[in-house]
Amino acid sequence: MTKENLILLADAYKYSHHKLYIPGTEYIYSYFESRGGKFNETVFYGLQYFLMEYLQGAVITKEKLDEAEATLLEVFGRNDVFDRTRFEYIIEKHGGRLPVRIKAVPEGTVTGVRNVLMTIENTDPNCYWVTNFLETLLMQIWYPCTVATLSREIKKTVKQYYNETASEAAFAGIDFVLNDFGFRGASSVESAGIGGSAHLINFSGSDTLIGSTFAKRYYQAPVAPGLSIPATEHSIVTMLGEEGELEIFRHILNAFPTGTIACVSDSYNILRACREYWGTELKEQILSRQGTLVIRPDSGDAIQTLLKVFEILMETFGYTVNEKGYKVLPPQVRVIQGDGISYSSIPPIFEALKQAGISAENLVLGMGGALLQRVNRDTQEYALKCSFAQVNGKAINVQKNPLELDANGNTRVSFKKSKSGKQKLVVENGIYTSLPENEAPALADQLVTVFEDGEIKKAYSFEQIRKNATI
Repeated sequence: MTKENLILLADAYKYSHHKLYIPGTEYIYSYFESRGGKFNETVFYGLQYFLMEYLQGAVITKEKLDEAEATLLEVFGRNDVFDRTRFEYIIEKHGGRLPVRIKAVPEGTVTGVRNVLMTIENTDPNCYWVTNFLETLLMQIWYPCTVATLSREIKKTVKQYYNETASEAAFAGIDFVLNDFGFRGASSVESAGIGGSAHLINFSGSDTLIGSTFAKRYYQAPVAPGLSIPATEHSIVTMLGEEGELEIFRHILNAFPTGTIACVSDSYNILRACREYWGTELKEQILSRQGTLVIRPDSGDAIQTLLKVFEILMETFGYTVNEKGYKVLPPQVRVIQGDGISYSSIPPIFEALKQAGISAENLVLGMGGALLQRVNRDTQEYALKCSFAQVNGKAINVQKNPLELDANGNTRVSFKKSKSGKQKLVVENGIYTSLPENEAPALADQLVTVFEDGEIKKAYSFEQIRKNATI
């Protein structure tokens, strides 16, 4: 059972297209790509969710058609736009199943931009209009693709600083360096689920529980791939006022005498909390724990605050110097920065620590809105465009190639120039390239049929996807 009425999940103008395509149109073939954007690589992820949730099975029914007809008559204020017989044909001829074929690169695959990642075409010539009718819904895979791409790019940065400053033993914890704090900042539960699961392709730390739920429900993850720890918030730490902060800190350590626990420590004075409370009054209890206390500053300039916090903690708790020559706190003490974390703020933070002789292994990060919400379709410039059609039995290679004006009034070819003809994706020496379907016959097409005539033909496990996206 689908969540929404698929017949109403398209841009309103598309309901006129059955009349606007040239008479004799039989097949429409379109492809999905990242046309460029912030990053040179992109991760393909999320199609399987949309196929399972919205497209598989008998998704066109008389009841849904009745609902859609009433709504669309209101929307257009006229009865010559929406044609219910187009959908009735799908019910009668195909049992309500969509007569389309979707091919896609395996989920988790990382390619350079400007490559075909997915294609869609109708399988019944009477349903030529269905291909791009589905554009509105299927284009929404830009979101999980973008979150997965962003998260992976951050992992590249983390790995860079680990390679430069962290001990070999610390690499075992690299999957927990970036933690998803984005649930409350997401625009919907669905966004948090699909975006949160996209982050989990690259990292294992997450408080966005619905991300693990989606990974299990739609990608057969055997156990929750997102892991978390006990942690405080300000409502806990401020319960006894400023004078009671030390008592609260002691209670927190007593509540979880073993394992990792995080405590926000900036409610009043982060420097006092680190020096007098954690580093003096509670020092012996912390160092005798079988586990790690993760101290969380949550306000102020991140770089200046972290440098001062680490200075105090290393002064009070001591430190060792790893094989790369960088300082490391005792394993019972670490720091998490969750305020102001974004793709642009992370490199300067790690660089500042490096310049101060502090290993990256001392710090983990929490990222909220900048991970799940501060992205859009243009972050990676995703688009779905028609590149082939058949009209009255004649094959036609279709292409848009805009001549545009720049800011100085000079003409140029737009980056929106689209591909022409049916496409395939090939890989040679690890490099992906999109080619016309009839070129390079010796190279296998990496696009796999994942959906055809209402049925999912190929599914991917979360484990497979993580493996595909490995840096």
